[in-house]
Amino acid sequence: MTGLINSGDGGPEAPDRTLAPELTPDSATAVLDDSLRFIAWSREAEELFGHLPSEVLGRSADDILADAATGAGVCSAGGARAQELGIRSVRRRDGSPLSVALTLKPLSYGATGSAWLVVATDAKGLHRRSVDRAVLAGLQHDSLIHLVVYDNHARVRSINRAIEKQFGVTPEEVVGRFTSEIVPQGVVLKQEGGQPTEVEEIVEHVVRTGEPLVDVRYLSSTPLDPHREHVWTCSYFRLQDESGRTIGACEVGIDMTDRYVARQRLALLSRASGSIGGTLDIRRTAEDLTQLAVPEFADAARVDLVEPVLRGEDSARWTENAHTPPELCRVAEDAGDVAAGGTVLPDGEIMRLRCLTDAVPFTDPAAGVLVVPLRARGTVLGVASFLRSGPRPRFDAEEIALAGELASRTAVCVDNARRYTRERATALTLQRDLLPRALPRPPGVEVAHRYLPALGPRGVGGDWYDVIPLSGARVGLAVGDVAGHGMDAAATMGRLRTTVAALAALDLGPDELLARLDDLVARTGAPGDAHTPDVEDRALGVTCLYAIYDPVSRRCVMARAGHLPPVLVSADGQAELVDVPAGPPLGLGGLPFESAEVQLGEGDMLALFTDGLVENRQQDIDDRLRSLCNTLARSGDRALEETCDDVMEKLLPQPPQDDAALLLVRVHGLAEELVATWDVPVGPGEVARARRLVRDRLADWGVDESASFVVELVVSELVTNAIKYGGAPVGLRLIRESGLIVEVSDGGHTSPHLRRATTEDEGGRGLFLVAQLTRNWGTRYTSTGKIIWTEVSPTLTGLPDALAMKTFSF
Repeated sequence: MTGLINSGDGGPEAPDRTLAPELTPDSATAVLDDSLRFIAWSREAEELFGHLPSEVLGRSADDILADAATGAGVCSAGGARAQELGIRSVRRRDGSPLSVALTLKPLSYGATGSAWLVVATDAKGLHRRSVDRAVLAGLQHDSLIHLVVYDNHARVRSINRAIEKQFGVTPEEVVGRFTSEIVPQGVVLKQEGGQPTEVEEIVEHVVRTGEPLVDVRYLSSTPLDPHREHVWTCSYFRLQDESGRTIGACEVGIDMTDRYVARQRLALLSRASGSIGGTLDIRRTAEDLTQLAVPEFADAARVDLVEPVLRGEDSARWTENAHTPPELCRVAEDAGDVAAGGTVLPDGEIMRLRCLTDAVPFTDPAAGVLVVPLRARGTVLGVASFLRSGPRPRFDAEEIALAGELASRTAVCVDNARRYTRERATALTLQRDLLPRALPRPPGVEVAHRYLPALGPRGVGGDWYDVIPLSGARVGLAVGDVAGHGMDAAATMGRLRTTVAALAALDLGPDELLARLDDLVARTGAPGDAHTPDVEDRALGVTCLYAIYDPVSRRCVMARAGHLPPVLVSADGQAELVDVPAGPPLGLGGLPFESAEVQLGEGDMLALFTDGLVENRQQDIDDRLRSLCNTLARSGDRALEETCDDVMEKLLPQPPQDDAALLLVRVHGLAEELVATWDVPVGPGEVARARRLVRDRLADWGVDESASFVVELVVSELVTNAIKYGGAPVGLRLIRESGLIVEVSDGGHTSPHLRRATTEDEGGRGLFLVAQLTRNWGTRYTSTGKIIWTEVSPTLTGLPDALAMKTFSF
């Protein structure tokens, strides 16, 4: 408050300074003499009323302070006590109304006279200050909000009654101490934006910068409730005195324990949706629950499942006989910080079995144990157990409900994993039964193969491969992929593999075989077929590569239907994709397929594979194909099995998300001394010459007389038919590998057929005799005609039964 402006004639004595603390800095003051005339007028009074000192001094108080509404003036206070004049409306110098609160206080004036101190306060400001004082008093004594005042060094200066009641402390016990000394167990929860993590640091930061901090979460137990942790949301702001000097900081806190716990439970449920059941693995799903629950919800957790669940079986069977308790298997346990090792949960088998059979939660408050059933789709799969130790509060009703929700979500994921485990095992069994257990070893090729089923949630797919022995020592190589996964894809794969093998037995070329297969897939996989409302054989998105290798000529003919081309690795280590015309996937129908012929060298290697080997989401397929070629190029003369391992390790270091199949084939040519070829002129005398040539070559090979006799008979019959019915050019080829192969070619395109001649027929017995004397026979067509081929065992202990009752002369 500024000093009073007094009159120039000696004026009053200085006011009593003991009254100054009762005045506010913005109070307007004036002094009246014993006649109630102004003898002093302060600067605050000039600002409040608008009158200059010269306009006021010497005038009666009623001229300035009379109530404009009632006309009441300033009467003599009398006595020595202060007189409250109350709220009155006065007129400012400009005539505007002003509501003020007036107070008269007696002053000594000269030796005998008396004077009065007039204190005038704007009524609105007075009301505001009155409300402020009431609010502060309420916060101090009656409010549930916590108030702490700190000095500039973060020591406690004062606390309100709310803190005294909840913490059980008195101001004398805390004033002058740090918060960390009063509640050493308290912690500031993690703050964002690099805020301080200790109360003392927070206060010092606010004092230093003046920047308020809002919603700081503080966690602590209290001396009155040591077994329960409370959470407060606190705000901090700087305190300054009237001169602007910093005198400390104030903390305002609200107990938000219930709201915080509710949010934590909702957050736990939200995290459960994303963290439980991320994989279709039963044990991993159980571990997801224990890791989620510890330590936020419990100090330790454990999951026990009914034993059939782990095998993918239905666990409902044990409920049929409640007297036979099921066997529980521990699949996951998280002890947290409770124990260094071993189980920390009491065995409690009786409680677990009761929970299992009754399908309701059980709790033991004394032990701090809660057991809840894992129930999904009407079946109890197991139980989940939770433990709280030490001073942590036991499970209440809301937490039991929360545990039930966590267990329910876990049970659904466990049941999904169980179903997936069962179906995947079934699909794997079916696929392994449909895939060749051991590939044949035809002459002229070495083979090695690998198959990796998809390990992700997509399940087993429809990749397949095959090696098919063909006539004339040739070999068919097939690899394919059926779109989709699971039982349907595996079953479709099996049907297609069988179909390819059956078509290959007809000695069809690769392009013609794929055309026949395309027709089959188009018929069985046509969507919307009115005649097949429930098509089970649907096979859309099927790809296939089929190749035929002839070890005599070392030529390989191949065609593909939407499949990736093979990789050819030459004997000198060069690896590249074979340029095979790209046909459409099977099932589109009507589009032709083209074959490509490749001349292979001795020791060359072909790699046939499915897209699961070279496709993934992280790399471009061209880069993956180059990596495959580089890996194969480095194989050199290593064994094919080692090369397969190298390819799988390089391209699939992690379990594949799609099936991957690899078939490696190293080709060799048959030795020239094992193949004999003759051109047979068209003439009746050529049959005897053909028999003689064959007999001489069989003698050079050391074939016994019984087998040689049968071969001569077959050659005689086939060459005779070729000359008589087929026409030029006629050729004869004899191959010795695992058996004796006789091939007779001619220029005709009419397929011979086997029939039984009657006793009166002069002919018709030739092919019947050939079929009886050989292990196998058939016909294949070429661009110039056809080839009749037969296979004869190189060792015969005697003449076949077909010749036992007959005599032949040549």
